[in-house]
Amino acid sequence: MTSTAPLPDAAPTNWVDRHAPAVLRPWLKLGRFDRPTGIWLLMLPGWQGIALAAAEQGRLPNLQLLILFLLGAALMRAAGCAYNDIVDRDIDARVARTAGRPVASGQIGVKGAWAYVVACSLVSLVILLCLSPLAIALGVGSLALVAIYPFMKRITWWPQAWLGLTFNWGALMGYAAATGTSALAAAWQYQTQDFFYLDTGRLGYAAGFLYLSGIFWTLGYDTIYAIQDLEDDALAGVKSSARKLGDRAPRAVAGFYLVAVAAAFVAGAAGGLGLPYDLALFAFAVHLGLQARRVKTTDPVLALRLFRSNTWAGAILFLALAVGAFR
Repeated sequence: MTSTAPLPDAAPTNWVDRHAPAVLRPWLKLGRFDRPTGIWLLMLPGWQGIALAAAEQGRLPNLQLLILFLLGAALMRAAGCAYNDIVDRDIDARVARTAGRPVASGQIGVKGAWAYVVACSLVSLVILLCLSPLAIALGVGSLALVAIYPFMKRITWWPQAWLGLTFNWGALMGYAAATGTSALAAAWQYQTQDFFYLDTGRLGYAAGFLYLSGIFWTLGYDTIYAIQDLEDDALAGVKSSARKLGDRAPRAVAGFYLVAVAAAFVAGAAGGLGLPYDLALFAFAVHLGLQARRVKTTDPVLALRLFRSNTWAGAILFLALAVGAFR
């Protein structure tokens, strides 16, 4: 299949098709800048980790760190999407939703796509070097998750779970950047002369539960996203949680979201965030509950709309963590 029809989640009304010069459009689409939802979903866990650390210390999130994580998420998401398109170019060409992607459709060659990956990664490295040593180490460690992800749909029915591990790694990075230590190190009250020490033992456990919450949140929303490709994925032999679950997908999404909310609640309790956080967390729970109630395996248009709404869900959790500073 070589159709160049626009993706359902990248209609010609997007800002790239409306405003970007024609010569730049394939490159912007290679990095999915025409579909910013993924940027927010990658950025928000990092913001949540930053907010969690700040709330434990009774202050608001550091604005400079929030900006750095926004820029880093945009660039690394672009690099990851380009890498994914290189690896999946043959599969993408056989799936209607992805056949028009720049590499699969031949608008950009494989060498050009690799150059794009390298360029975005180098700029991201400059941003990463502005963070604490442990955040840098975590950032480098995330590359293994990113490199393996495109292959997971070939070997497991649960590539969405691996995406959860990958996309929410930023929660640990954000925490490390804000505290100068890592979640595991803080849990054991570890300290060295290289890092500014804070007595953040409880916060270490809180960051771990925040990461767990994010994993199940992603497992839910990406299962919803995969509903768009059920028929084409079956024809192409691509595995997904949506295909594995079939008609049980809506109930499974509800279960994934329930675990996400429960883990987020434990994260707040472990961090000592108190009633303001719990009240705001209720809005997060309601948002996810409404998603799970509405999802249908027979309605891919609705699935896309519900998936996109997770930018609001992630923002609600970030704000809940931020108000936790006022306990």
